[in-house]
Amino acid sequence: MLILGIETSCDETGAAIYDGARGLLAHALHSQVALHDPYGGVVPELASRDHIRRLLPLVRSVLQQAGALESDLDGVAYTRGPGLAGALLVGAAFANSLAFGLRIPAIGVHHLEGHLLSPLLEPNPPAFPFVALLVSGGHTQLMRVGGLGDYAMLGETQDDAAGEAFDKTAKLLGLGYPGGPALAKLAERGKRDRFAFPRPMLDRLEKTGELDFSFSGLKTAVVTQLRKQPVDEPLRADVAAAFQEAVAEVLVAKSRAAIERTGLERLVVAGGVGANTRLRALLDAASARDGFRVFYPAMEFCTDNGAMIALAGALRMRASPSSTGDYRFAIHPRWDLSAIP
Repeated sequence: MLILGIETSCDETGAAIYDGARGLLAHALHSQVALHDPYGGVVPELASRDHIRRLLPLVRSVLQQAGALESDLDGVAYTRGPGLAGALLVGAAFANSLAFGLRIPAIGVHHLEGHLLSPLLEPNPPAFPFVALLVSGGHTQLMRVGGLGDYAMLGETQDDAAGEAFDKTAKLLGLGYPGGPALAKLAERGKRDRFAFPRPMLDRLEKTGELDFSFSGLKTAVVTQLRKQPVDEPLRADVAAAFQEAVAEVLVAKSRAAIERTGLERLVVAGGVGANTRLRALLDAASARDGFRVFYPAMEFCTDNGAMIALAGALRMRASPSSTGDYRFAIHPRWDLSAIP
């Protein structure tokens, strides 16, 4: 079973070829960072137009890398949502048109399900069930994953997600786009203990066991600190390090609590913030101390990519091999993961 995966939910165009027996055969990604950097964030119209330019050459590239032809494909998986409407339409239209021409299934994939399943691309993938910490873009969620489509929410953000907090704080520090990686790099030169930033909602975890998140107050604490004194380079680095430490400690504490509550022994970390090296170091230390295992996707698969969509599409097609669809499609810019079967 040979699946083409297409990802166009936001500002990265991804394509990949996944084989049900041999695994990932090829993948390619085009990032729009340079395109959006002058604006300090993603411009949806520019993103959509760039997907149109990049998608077909990427698909041709991954087919060539995999040594495959269009006629060899058994299905085309694409990101159906959530994401930017115009960007999603580019991928959905391309995928359904190609599938219609080849008379093969077109499989609409939930973007977050792709992230959740991305560690299954690794040589030693986790077995179901597991707890998942999903920290991708505007999403920070803890879930119990029992299997494909079996997702039970344990806790989620009530306002800013971790990734959003990273980007907003990076902007306060005068860093470029994308802010999260830039802040993490700056934090490497800072002192984590110089500022005692709050650990939002950890008090509720201790009192009631609540696993929800909130990071907007942490961003406000950074604003307050920056107004207290002249901002120089050492101060910026210390603020970045202290902020990153606060976010990471909250994510680790809630993940440990979720592991304890569910009685499971496996934690999957997925999404862009999952590439943060400080978060990984604290999670690895916690797992060694508490006796659970942590699984991460490769760094290149933490951000949006076609490989995770191809994988999710292959698993969906394997679960429902007779479902070919009628090639009519509807995108879902807002799509609750719990709403998918």
